[in-house]
Amino acid sequence: MAAHPFSLEGKTGIVTGLANADSIAYGCAKAMHEAGAEMIVTYGSPKAEKHITPLGPDMGNPQLMLCDVQDESQVEALFAQARERWGKLDFLIHSMAFATRDDLHGRVVDCSREGFGMAMDVSCHSFMRLARQAEPLMKEGGTLITMSYYGAEKVVENYNLMGPVKAALEASVRYMADELGPAGIRVHAISPGPIRTRAASGIKDFENLAQTAEQRSPLRRLVSIEDVGRTAVFLTSEAGHSLTGGTTYVDAGDHVKA
Repeated sequence: MAAHPFSLEGKTGIVTGLANADSIAYGCAKAMHEAGAEMIVTYGSPKAEKHITPLGPDMGNPQLMLCDVQDESQVEALFAQARERWGKLDFLIHSMAFATRDDLHGRVVDCSREGFGMAMDVSCHSFMRLARQAEPLMKEGGTLITMSYYGAEKVVENYNLMGPVKAALEASVRYMADELGPAGIRVHAISPGPIRTRAASGIKDFENLAQTAEQRSPLRRLVSIEDVGRTAVFLTSEAGHSLTGGTTYVDAGDHVKA
């Protein structure tokens, strides 16, 4: 019997950016596991260990690895482990972003050179670095996914510095899709609506942003980390094999409103 087109049985991959039970990375890892995938899940700081260890069973008890994407040795160790364990990769999910509080809460025109550089490095360029490491392991094609937000396309109050950074990330997805497509590697951005994660709480007046989205979205609700995870499964599965280079909105339709 042919495999179901949404099945990830036999697929192996990496999910990055797990911090706690509210993380989009957690929603993705759970959904990938439920679809049959095996994975390594990474976290960026030793402080996260006590929050993520209890989450293991819901993700199929994946191998958890510390991986600060600004530490090249940790990135190399991650892919060395994937190479030793499976000899291949089918997917990689990049779910991380960072900006210093001062730069995030201030005007874009006032952001520091150092803060802008760090935000771009962690939130955008790290996706390219991970993709470069993943490419040799995706011998039979694969899927690369990163997380964006509507503030990359339109001005969203208080999103500030992350708007230009996510715009660069979405442009990178398009160029990477074109470069890697001949090897059968598909590249996607998922753009979730506001989700009440710990990371989102760093955005000034985030609760007002969330309430506005809930009231104005066509479905009159917010989305969940599980919604994002199921979208990642679709894009990774055979069902999504003809899609690449785009941004998929998972926001209850909020992006269609002016």
